[in-house]
Amino acid sequence: MKTEILYEDGNLLVVRKPAGLATQTAGVGKADVVSELKNYLAASGGAKPPYLGVIHRLDQPVEGLLVFAKNRQAAGALTKQLAGQPQEAGQILHKRYYAVLYGNPSQREGELVDDMYRDASGGRAVIVECGMKSDGDGAVRERQRDGMKDQTAGTGEAGGRLLKRAVLHYKILETVRTWSGDEISLADIQIKTGRFHQIRAQMAHAGMPLLGDEKYAGEAAKACSRRMGVRTVALCAGSLSFVHPKTGKKLHFETGPTTAAFDFFQSEDICK
Repeated sequence: MKTEILYEDGNLLVVRKPAGLATQTAGVGKADVVSELKNYLAASGGAKPPYLGVIHRLDQPVEGLLVFAKNRQAAGALTKQLAGQPQEAGQILHKRYYAVLYGNPSQREGELVDDMYRDASGGRAVIVECGMKSDGDGAVRERQRDGMKDQTAGTGEAGGRLLKRAVLHYKILETVRTWSGDEISLADIQIKTGRFHQIRAQMAHAGMPLLGDEKYAGEAAKACSRRMGVRTVALCAGSLSFVHPKTGKKLHFETGPTTAAFDFFQSEDICK
């Protein structure tokens, strides 16, 4: 089994997903985390077929931490935490990511707020902008002048497409120059919304694409990744905190990235 189980009890599983393994796939016979865990639970003498609640996902190229529920009650409680409810009790599922970015961002810390939609035909997130903006070394974007509705509630429409508000906070921890002469930066990223390809699309759109990202990075970042031999997205879900749905105890888990791009950094903020 490629998936590493870090914690298990009667209500949940916390695992580490390696880069390259899908969280869940509709393909018959294809390996994914959900299939591996269901096979594990079935072999352990549990219910047949075993229940496994998918609370959140990681993109296939991304490594890091995931939590799964082993019964419907736990799934409901964890899903509410993921949605930020109930906030007054501090019961919020908190995720922290580490990423390697192409370049040396001038703004070392900030919050990104974008409206995006999922393009199912292209399998990617598209950020919608009002007015014209020149294309650069960033994400796919759409120039949209008309049809924009009020976005204050976090959703709206543009050209008949449903928009969702995406919010993240980033902090640059370290910037280095590699043997290839390229500048790359280590970022700490915390997402406040859980959108499809959110980190990859938003960071690229802001001019800070992730190394190894063939879907959203521009040509300069892709060339840097090739020079450095980075063949997968340099993104790791490195920290996960939540309240146990049964005991009410706060649980915290950390893991370090294994992607070679992270080896250039010495930051103590990374769990290695």
